[in-house]
Amino acid sequence: MQFLINAALTACIIAFASWLSGRSPLLAGFFVALPLSTAIVLPMSYLEHGNLVNTVLLAKSIAVAVPLTLSFFVPFLLVERFGLGFWQAYPLAFVCLAIGFVLHQLVTGLIGGASS
Repeated sequence: MQFLINAALTACIIAFASWLSGRSPLLAGFFVALPLSTAIVLPMSYLEHGNLVNTVLLAKSIAVAVPLTLSFFVPFLLVERFGLGFWQAYPLAFVCLAIGFVLHQLVTGLIGGASS
């Protein structure tokens, strides 16, 4: 039951962001950039598992991952400079994200096991 509640809440937040993007793309962009998933996942994780150590490791992993996941947007920032189309930039964004994931694994390994 808890899973269904979590899924419904998360779906509503994502649906709201999608709806908002049609009305105000700039506001939707700011809304989506907020650590909404973190604000939802941390208490849900703690309530479900009751494990403070794992919840703190999750928070540390997220703190490291957030700036690294911004690498996803690098190809989109370079679209005009390199004359890329959307379907060229989009897969490159996932390549950048994969590089960010490798860096995340390296950094979280240094902060004490958050990569497991």
